Amino acid sequence: MTRVRTVVGCMTGTSIDGLDAAVVEIIGGGLGIRARFVRAVSLPLGELAPRLRRIAAGAPATAGDIAVAAHGLASLHVDALRGLLGDRAPDLVCVHGQTVFHAPPLSWQMMQPAPIARAIGAPVVYDLRQADLARGGQGAPITPIADWVLFRTAPGRTAIINLGGFCNVTFLPPERDDPGLVEAMDVCACNQLLDEVARRALGRPYDEDGAAAMAGAPESAALRDLTALLRRQSRAGRSLGTGDELASWVVDAAGHLRPADLAATACEAVAAAIADRIGPVQSAYLAGGGVRNVALAQALGRAIRGRVAVTDELGVPPEYREAACFAVLGALCQDRVPITLPRVTGCASPAPVAGAWVYP
Repeated sequence: MTRVRTVVGCMTGTSIDGLDAAVVEIIGGGLGIRARFVRAVSLPLGELAPRLRRIAAGAPATAGDIAVAAHGLASLHVDALRGLLGDRAPDLVCVHGQTVFHAPPLSWQMMQPAPIARAIGAPVVYDLRQADLARGGQGAPITPIADWVLFRTAPGRTAIINLGGFCNVTFLPPERDDPGLVEAMDVCACNQLLDEVARRALGRPYDEDGAAAMAGAPESAALRDLTALLRRQSRAGRSLGTGDELASWVVDAAGHLRPADLAATACEAVAAAIADRIGPVQSAYLAGGGVRNVALAQALGRAIRGRVAVTDELGVPPEYREAACFAVLGALCQDRVPITLPRVTGCASPAPVAGAWVYP
């Protein structure tokens, strides 16, 4: 009889704006698994957001401040999972934790997994990047093998574009029988940059639906400068993180651009850098919170050389693609399959089995 598991993946991204949790049905085992998205939920971080953002920015914090934030994050996971699952315990929960520092070989995904395992009654796997870092890798991008599992039925050379705090791209080659052929890389700052524009110029946590950017127009000199910075990131050949947010560019540009024009310039530059990095593809599928930014999505549609769609078309809502990926990664960890790819992260081959475990 084929093994079937109910696995929940949980993700809080570098944008530090919410928690996503997705239930995924995992059929089979090892690299032969198939995954079916079932349902998901999102919860805002609320008062946790400014606490976590201060820690991620390197602001002074006591050990007590950090402990309170970590415990609050675990409690939010419990609330999300109870709302998603009711009284039913899944077979496994995989949690990413909140990245508050990432500069390989150092990386910290803040998480207290024990309260989650205790409350939900299921084993929890977490801290998925450390094994790769210990083998000399960048620890990121971490989701390409999960993209291969979720989206390998898409035809031709396909790009899965995650519009998160930082943009990363997974390339699925036409030959889908070997995940070792998958390519992936971090590209450039994305929502980190766009949200900083919104906070500084619009007085809002983010530009809802890209409304301000849609009302503005890119300014040529600023567009040229920002696109150059983003393209430099895309060619760096490393994972992006702490120090790559380009906040200083936002501070400078906000001094002389109208807020709407600043937002439009940032969207256009991000799209140009992404399109330049991925080149021609048969299909590009957008995912991540940036999909909701109409200005960014439209700019990508104009810039990318290939058909552009969203991952809904492949059975995974774009806002829950990362949470679904972590459910897949959790199942692979349970099956003792390495989840990172040496050609992607740069870790020594063979890639290590990842994850730390807590049991109820």
